[in-house]
Amino acid sequence: MRVLPFFNLFLIYWFLVLEGCAVVRVPYKIIRGTLKGSVWVVKGTYEFTTGTTKLLYKIGEFTFEVVSAPLDWPLLSKDIETIDGLPVKEAIRLGRVKNSPYRVNGKTYYPMSVAKAENYGETGIASWYGYETLQQKGGDMTANGEAFNPDGLTAAHKYLPLPTHVKVTNLENHRSIIVRVNDRGPFPSEQNPKSGDRIIDLSAGTARRLGFYGKGTTKVKVEVIQLKEE
Repeated sequence: MRVLPFFNLFLIYWFLVLEGCAVVRVPYKIIRGTLKGSVWVVKGTYEFTTGTTKLLYKIGEFTFEVVSAPLDWPLLSKDIETIDGLPVKEAIRLGRVKNSPYRVNGKTYYPMSVAKAENYGETGIASWYGYETLQQKGGDMTANGEAFNPDGLTAAHKYLPLPTHVKVTNLENHRSIIVRVNDRGPFPSEQNPKSGDRIIDLSAGTARRLGFYGKGTTKVKVEVIQLKEE
């Protein structure tokens, strides 16, 4: 994906720290990508900062709420065995997740670099996941330590750095949405080995908004949203 030069535009962003309600200003430059020439304006921040437990921000019309999960919560992607050669929870605690290699059912996956991810775009099959979390009490943790919200605008990807924002377009009805990639998957399963061929797993809430919740899968185009911090 080709990136045009930076705009000389600075915006003020805010993130909310629940404990003490501290407010911090963070300046960003916005860059224009090839997403129909649009400039995606972020109001908030899209990265956890030390001491934060909750983030609130918007990208265009889409609102994101990111909550840090307690370390004793179970991992949503239970097949992940190690991250960066460490036990999963230890890697999350140490912040060694973003694009670290990780192991699933004996296979090691190597996520792409941040620089390579900036040019990522792919067309393929999307599914949605997290059905079991709609029926249970308590919570689950994504692969980067966030609380999974089945109704939130989130996704799982095998190779993108965590977190990354992507635009997902359902090519069957041309609906589009922006989601935060904060988990790993989809992976092959014993019941359906071909499930690992899917390029992205979306939350149930995202699947509803894209119009394929009842169908289960759909053909999509996935494009990275680029945001540069100054």
